Amino acid sequence: MVRVDSATRQGPLKPIWTYFGYDEPNYTYMKNGRKLVGEISALSPRPVFIRVHHLLVTGDGTPALKWGSTNAYTEDESGKPVYDWKIVDKIFDTYVEAGAKPFVEIGFMPEALSEKPEPYTRHWPKPDDGVGWSYPPKDYEKWSQLISQWVRHAVARYGTGEVESWYWEVWNEPDISYWRGTPDEYDKLYDYAAAGVKRVLPAARIGGPASTGPSNPKAAAFLRQFLEHCAHGTNYATGRPGVPLDFISYHAKGSPDIVDGHVRMGLSRNMNDVAQGLEIVSAFPQFQKLSIILSECDPEGCAACSARLYPHNSYRNGTLYPTYTAVAVDSILKLADRYHANLEGMLTWAFEFEDQPYFDGFRTLATNGIDKPVLNVFRMLGLMGGDRVRVTSSGGATEDAILRDGVRNAPDIDALASRSDREISVLVWNYHDDDLPAPDAPIRLRVNGIPELAKGVLLTHYRIDHDHSDAYTLWKEMGSPQSPTPEQYAQLEAAGQLQLLDSPRWVSNKDGSAELTFTLPRHAVSLVQLAW
Repeated sequence: MVRVDSATRQGPLKPIWTYFGYDEPNYTYMKNGRKLVGEISALSPRPVFIRVHHLLVTGDGTPALKWGSTNAYTEDESGKPVYDWKIVDKIFDTYVEAGAKPFVEIGFMPEALSEKPEPYTRHWPKPDDGVGWSYPPKDYEKWSQLISQWVRHAVARYGTGEVESWYWEVWNEPDISYWRGTPDEYDKLYDYAAAGVKRVLPAARIGGPASTGPSNPKAAAFLRQFLEHCAHGTNYATGRPGVPLDFISYHAKGSPDIVDGHVRMGLSRNMNDVAQGLEIVSAFPQFQKLSIILSECDPEGCAACSARLYPHNSYRNGTLYPTYTAVAVDSILKLADRYHANLEGMLTWAFEFEDQPYFDGFRTLATNGIDKPVLNVFRMLGLMGGDRVRVTSSGGATEDAILRDGVRNAPDIDALASRSDREISVLVWNYHDDDLPAPDAPIRLRVNGIPELAKGVLLTHYRIDHDHSDAYTLWKEMGSPQSPTPEQYAQLEAAGQLQLLDSPRWVSNKDGSAELTFTLPRHAVSLVQLAW
């Protein structure tokens, strides 16, 4: 039994899911990249933010896995800076024209500024053959001026109000190989970047450190020392106390594995990263009201590692990924409640890769322009709004159980619900960490708090399962074509959209309540909406 008490409101339903990101900036403005940016922007009436690596990397803009470049900064023979924003503009124009907003990642180090520039270019899957982009600047003043020039250009192109609505985040995962300096040197990098932003646009939002999951003690120590620097340290750029910090960011990742021949997800690790980061932030009372953004939050860590080479990533093509995401959204909202945290976003690090095989098992939202099932859970979430309301479920896992064990025994059959003026939305899932077949679950959903005078209540029921909102299953039924015909492509494109379980229908309202029954397969999600 899933009960929704829509009269018990729990505050606004924050759209924490409207954040996305990826490694390869130059895919943004390619054919399928533009298509997907448009679809991401259309997921929700609320602004969607997009974060991408390599925005300051030196190069000619040739895309590659886990690499990209813009050539934004070079120097002439005399060492004078040369700024070129053409490629950066192509990226941000694509976002803004689609109605999305940049979540600007300030990085990585231009070749001319790097204190150790050679070798510079990375060639994945050789992660350390080029590392010059990950070193500190040889001149912090030039680094700060580069950021000022960037912000000044953005304001001139998009307007002050637009750029003030963006986030500016300094670097990515500076506690691991993305940063070859010390923690103190990162703090210095941050201070000079923040000074560069604020001298042009004082109301701009600057933050960091975008460190890795705090369930790792080293990552936790890095996040803690950065917050200590911001709270009590001396600003490297000004020589005075006080470091601008408008939001705090860190990452949270799960850890899937192969167990007895099947995939087992690592939801517990993912949620412990979230919780331990919130615990660290809670120790700094001066930051209690600051926005917290999980600027990467995913089932694991390598979007460019295909399931063909890494079998534990095979969850990415089918319905397990969106079901996991539904549980993660609900769990993160509950953890934010527990810590009284102003958690604003959980950013999904997934986009698309050009010229790769269909459904090759990359962590993507679409493959060759065909939407994958995971994109449809974001479409479902985008249809929800208003206030969160109270949900109880006889088959739901507690937050403490998820933190301790994940979902390893009984399945988690639970829901997230919201209420707006004349509509109640209920997102219901049937999740288990183990990717194994199981019987469908009978769902009895009771929704209370409907106005008793509402004579007609319209039920709309969306579904993600193997038969709905799932182009992957259809692709396999077609024989897994790598060169689908135009007719097959059109069918796959349609199958990748969010689909109804059945036609909308009217349901009875008995004393302010509606009761529905349906079955929900393992690793499936329903969005039930009642409107009057």
